Amino acid sequence: MQFHPGAKPEFVRHVEARLSRLREELPAVLPSSPAAITLEIGCGHGHFLARYAEAHPERFCLGIDILNDRLERATKKRDRAGLKNLHFHKAEAVELLECLPAGLTLTEVFLLFPDPWPKKRHHKNRLVRPDFLAALAARMVPGGCFYFRTDHAEYFAAGREVLAGHPDWRIEPAAPWPFEEATVFQLKAPAYHSLVAGRSLA
Repeated sequence: MQFHPGAKPEFVRHVEARLSRLREELPAVLPSSPAAITLEIGCGHGHFLARYAEAHPERFCLGIDILNDRLERATKKRDRAGLKNLHFHKAEAVELLECLPAGLTLTEVFLLFPDPWPKKRHHKNRLVRPDFLAALAARMVPGGCFYFRTDHAEYFAAGREVLAGHPDWRIEPAAPWPFEEATVFQLKAPAYHSLVAGRSLA
């Protein structure tokens, strides 16, 4: 992982320790043989992905979040439903991509109602940015899809512009949304915008 030249040593040590733990943990919870994964970034309480995994038992689904309470509630949903093809794990998206075991690829990635980081000085924290999209594309199968949905119009417009100009992605305006299950944020949103982008075959 690349660190900012001004990063403090204690911060670097903390992140490196977190990456080391993640590399140790993931092989125990992910498929042991080469497989393709459906990923939800920012899974919250697991409403969407639990229903998705139930409807697609042939697919292995992984949901990540950074808040323990959310992950605990999501895991309870999984266990109540007896879903063997679903796992929730604590991880940041960038770090997960770096730590995924070799041979595992992503076929579908959902980013639903992420923090829009509305202030301009915080835009660097948004995930729909060129460097993250390049890292994501590197772990996806050709033709794999990225599903982005937000109720923040400015973030949607900015994300669409980034994807439209990115060499690893192509926007698929006619592609249908693959599965509907309202998240907590979606239920609260008066309106929202959806986008499907495919991993470039080139």
